[in-house]
Amino acid sequence: MRHESVPPLIGRVPECEAIGRLLESVRDGFGGVLVLNGDAGVGKSRLLEYAAESAQDLAVVRLVGVEAETRLGYGALHRLLRPHLGRLSALPRRQRDALNAAFGLTDASPSDCHLVGLAALTLLSDAAAVAPMLCLVDDVQWLDRESAETLAFVGRRLYADCLGLLFAGRDGSSDLDVFGALPALRLEGLADVEARALLSAGVTGHLDQAVAERLVTGTGGNPLALLELAVSLGSEQLAGVTALPEPLPVNRQLEEHFRQAAALLPADTQTLLLLMAATPTDDQAALWRAAGSLGLSARSAMPAVEAGILIRGTTVAFRHPLIRSAVHSAASTKERQRVQAALAATSAPERRAWHRAEATDGPDDVVAAELEAASELAQARGGYSEQALVLTRAAEMTAHPGKRAERYLHAAAAHLTSGNLAEVQTLIDLATPDLTGPQARVHAARLRASVEMICSRPRKVPAMLLEAVADLRTTDPMASWDLLREAVQAAIIGGRMITGTTPHEVAKAAADAWRESELPAWSPDPLIAALARSIAYGYAEGAPALAAALARLRAADELQEQDAFSVMVSIAGDELWDIEAKRELLEKLVAADRGRGALYGLSLALLALAKVEIWDGRFAAAESCYNESDDYLSATGYFRSGDFHKILLYAWTGREAELRAAAATMRALSEDQGTGVTYRWAGQALSIFEVGRGRYQAALDAQRDILDDHPVALGDINLAGMVEAGLRAGDRKAATMAMRRMEERAPLAGTPWALGLLARCRALMSDDDEAEQLYKESISHLEKVPVAVDLAWSRLLFGEWLRRRKRRADARVQLRAAYESFESWGAAPFAERARVELQATGETARRRSADTQLDLTPQERHVAALAASGLTNAEIASRLFVTTSTVEFHLSRVFRKLGITSRKQIENKLGNAGSGDRAPAGQ
Repeated sequence: MRHESVPPLIGRVPECEAIGRLLESVRDGFGGVLVLNGDAGVGKSRLLEYAAESAQDLAVVRLVGVEAETRLGYGALHRLLRPHLGRLSALPRRQRDALNAAFGLTDASPSDCHLVGLAALTLLSDAAAVAPMLCLVDDVQWLDRESAETLAFVGRRLYADCLGLLFAGRDGSSDLDVFGALPALRLEGLADVEARALLSAGVTGHLDQAVAERLVTGTGGNPLALLELAVSLGSEQLAGVTALPEPLPVNRQLEEHFRQAAALLPADTQTLLLLMAATPTDDQAALWRAAGSLGLSARSAMPAVEAGILIRGTTVAFRHPLIRSAVHSAASTKERQRVQAALAATSAPERRAWHRAEATDGPDDVVAAELEAASELAQARGGYSEQALVLTRAAEMTAHPGKRAERYLHAAAAHLTSGNLAEVQTLIDLATPDLTGPQARVHAARLRASVEMICSRPRKVPAMLLEAVADLRTTDPMASWDLLREAVQAAIIGGRMITGTTPHEVAKAAADAWRESELPAWSPDPLIAALARSIAYGYAEGAPALAAALARLRAADELQEQDAFSVMVSIAGDELWDIEAKRELLEKLVAADRGRGALYGLSLALLALAKVEIWDGRFAAAESCYNESDDYLSATGYFRSGDFHKILLYAWTGREAELRAAAATMRALSEDQGTGVTYRWAGQALSIFEVGRGRYQAALDAQRDILDDHPVALGDINLAGMVEAGLRAGDRKAATMAMRRMEERAPLAGTPWALGLLARCRALMSDDDEAEQLYKESISHLEKVPVAVDLAWSRLLFGEWLRRRKRRADARVQLRAAYESFESWGAAPFAERARVELQATGETARRRSADTQLDLTPQERHVAALAASGLTNAEIASRLFVTTSTVEFHLSRVFRKLGITSRKQIENKLGNAGSGDRAPAGQ
């Protein structure tokens, strides 16, 4: 009996309603995405057909993942976008170059995968602006990794784009993980009543009710299994006269059912089916070239069409994706090799090496070398997963153990670049028994260390890298330094949590090994060496080197983010109290990462920049940085922070419940993963909050935690707070200890921020009228640099000192300035402290009124600020990794909420809320 090409849809009401909502969203001008997952044959493909039937007023685009294509980086994406490549010239240059490189259309260098994602989003959105579009993507488990990640990225960035994405994939596949953050529905088998109805619709003769119940129960309501049984069982079996087969075809048995059906076909038809299963679905020319070399013609397909295995349209195709998989997995090794040899003889050069490998028995160094050459072509396009798979195959075909291990390691490195960390460790384990020589062992150690750092697990990394340095035995100074640089960064991030060594030991090894050499201005090496010197030999040795390294980086035309360099820049800036260098360098890193589409590095740089904004009282800009960073972390599929990164903002704004929850999370992460820096960040935020609330003993306890974890990262910029907390808590010993370190270090730093805080601490420690001049000196220094919160803090302390001396008029001047600053920013604890002090002078503080701009969402505020800075909608879209239609939608809401009619009016409206609402720096 012939199969219906589209079986009836019975049941699936919730799923159909979800698809309906997606389609309505597209019709209303918005984007939407939904992932359907479930067992083989459960009805995912039928629901995609239902979506297509329901979207006849939309442009429908289809893509089916093919098992034979999983190694072809960006191959599936190219098939999806090929009809729209005529629009490439309209894309912004960087996006156009990114897609051209990914598809091998030019010789341009590969771009970050997220820039490719933005280009794909823009291309699809532009097409959808002409005709609202629905993209149906079936069998996503067979998409190549780059295409899958790009499409998942597009799904996460949709907003006002008239574009819907509907994905379907099989359960139990790790390839579905990249779609994990998207809205999803899991399909189960049909309910009993619906399953019986579907079975009855497929049976032409009599169906015994007991048989129907047995079939429904045995298949778990799997629709494809039921339909196949309705066709394949005899009329007597269906009528209950003869016994049913055991086991019934469902899940794995369903594939076996398809294998058996294909096995009944003529030999040339079976060969053609296998060839179709191994050939990209859109490459009909390659299919028929290979078919011709095997003596096959279109007539060979007819028996499969008659058997319902293939369906005829403009071309012949498998009736169901599961049949393709069944045919491919059922073939013998000899049959596969024969087909692969035919493909190798007729394929393009970039695919020929793989086909030759699949057609070859055992090791073959010639084929392995061809595969290695093919992997370089994949790398040139940014197809790092393809590069890794091809190199892995090359390793498998390599006879020499040492060369095989080398290729496994290179494959692991490619997986590392693609973000497939699970495969990295697997390949390192395969390589390890055959590693020969220190260079190979060092390569493996660096790969292991990189995985640990990407997973934020620095605990074992420094010791691991020091061991690798010892293995080199000074035979390669440059390689040794690279290892030591990475060890220093891991030691700084891990702090006291690292095992097997100490930050001091790591730093000393690096400082002693460092040799000045000709390096590009953007190189991170001098800065890391300076941090190492500061830890190993003290601040007097390290401060000048840090200042020189920061100056060198500021002179660079452009910086390049690598190994979380923004974190090291932030720490170095804090060590010297150099807020200006810190801001300038972080803004350069933000611009560089944004331009390259390096969203992970950009998210880290934005987190560091947010703290710069906070110190300048620009809380709204900081919130924008935090939100944008979290948006990118989510878009890249890494994680969402749960807002714990906002802990410093929570401290200054007095959001105690969120502060303490974030601190608990960060300390738990520190203990679990060995990230001592998160423990220090939590301590810093808690100490600021407690000082603002006047709970000085609690503040001092938090300060001691940070100081104990010194010598680097966040210790010094908290010294002024420790002096104040120690004095107010009655612990002059603690205050004196902090004061000594301040006296030692601030003059060596010599920056206005350092000298301003030093003068403040001297004023606090002073017992006589010298304090007045010291407070004025503190204010004078702090006015020179963008550290508005510390300036207001010094004014608050000066005002308190003046009030205690009954100089109420003078106190009001300082306290009023402090209160108005803290209140305008929303720094609630310090604003309240200033208000109480101001009230004690006889003046009533005026609270700020509510602002209508609070109705704007964070994204709307960000878009509005960027528009006010003069950027076009296209420029804003590129910066925020969204589409111009999304920017236009946000701006239309901004205009309505602010009651304006022109973007020229935005600046005036935003300016009414103070400096915190300017366009975020570095944008």
